[in-house]
Amino acid sequence: MQTVNETDEQIVDEIEQAGKQLVEIKAAIGKVIFGQQPVIDQTLTAILTGGHALLIGVPGLAKTRLVETIAHVLGLDEKRIQFTPDLMPADVIGTEVMEEDEKGRRHFRFMNGPVFCQLLMADEINRASPRTQSALLQSMQEKHVTVAGQRYDLPRPFHVLATQNPLEQEGTYPLPEAQLDRFVMQIDVPYPDLEAERRMLFATTGTNEDVSPTVFDAEQLMAVQRLVRRVPVGDNVVDAILKLVRGGRPDETGIEELKTQVAWGPGPRATQALMLGARARSLMDGRLSPSVDDVVALAGPVLRHRMALTFAARADGVSIDDIITRLCSEI
Repeated sequence: MQTVNETDEQIVDEIEQAGKQLVEIKAAIGKVIFGQQPVIDQTLTAILTGGHALLIGVPGLAKTRLVETIAHVLGLDEKRIQFTPDLMPADVIGTEVMEEDEKGRRHFRFMNGPVFCQLLMADEINRASPRTQSALLQSMQEKHVTVAGQRYDLPRPFHVLATQNPLEQEGTYPLPEAQLDRFVMQIDVPYPDLEAERRMLFATTGTNEDVSPTVFDAEQLMAVQRLVRRVPVGDNVVDAILKLVRGGRPDETGIEELKTQVAWGPGPRATQALMLGARARSLMDGRLSPSVDDVVALAGPVLRHRMALTFAARADGVSIDDIITRLCSEI
């Protein structure tokens, strides 16, 4: 019988311990957010990968409450920015102000903007101008901002959970592909089912509202994020990820009809997101390694915003989800 060395045993123990903690975290969030378990799981998966997520849903589906609850349960410093067309980059990252000391000498002092937090909610991000969106882009990718040539590091960990209304498009600026690619996942927030909405009705219209406990802190979260990158991945899962992503590129796909339906496909960030996401998803379930089922489950959130249809495909009524389902059937 093959023996397990001390390092492997240690990883197994850490994975099992983290799995128990993550079950506790999901239960704490579920006390406040009803009937959105897939959304909760996907959002936590995105955070465990160290990335950012874009939440898309109509108003009133508790997107803001979800972000606030996750921040409280994970023990993170959370701030919210309501994006509007007149929002300036300085309103996001901060600005320099002139001060005068007791001797009359003047100097500039940098005042932090709301981006200096651990969990930033960018509400209705597509309402801000491209200039303001690009200011947030550096923060998301580089984890620091630059003002007047001076670099200012953001707190660790740093995550952006942005929201977008899919219905109302007047006065909006669609996010450029470069910024969309920075989101590890696009999470669609559906309406709650009947039983969940019934529970929500009583929980939110009474005199007392449930409050979720704080289960984690920032240091524990970063420790689990490091553990995610150590979760072993089998060759069959790696092959499934590569086949899925490369199959979505029109010049590389082996599926003939996709060559005329896909205008452009996912890049290497999609393979990275699927690899980390599959590891995080298996960790949340308390499993020692991910499976191909994890890749299939995350294909929609990871690929949905990284692909575009041709005009002919849209005219034929083909959707991105149809393409992703076809790709998943191949693995």
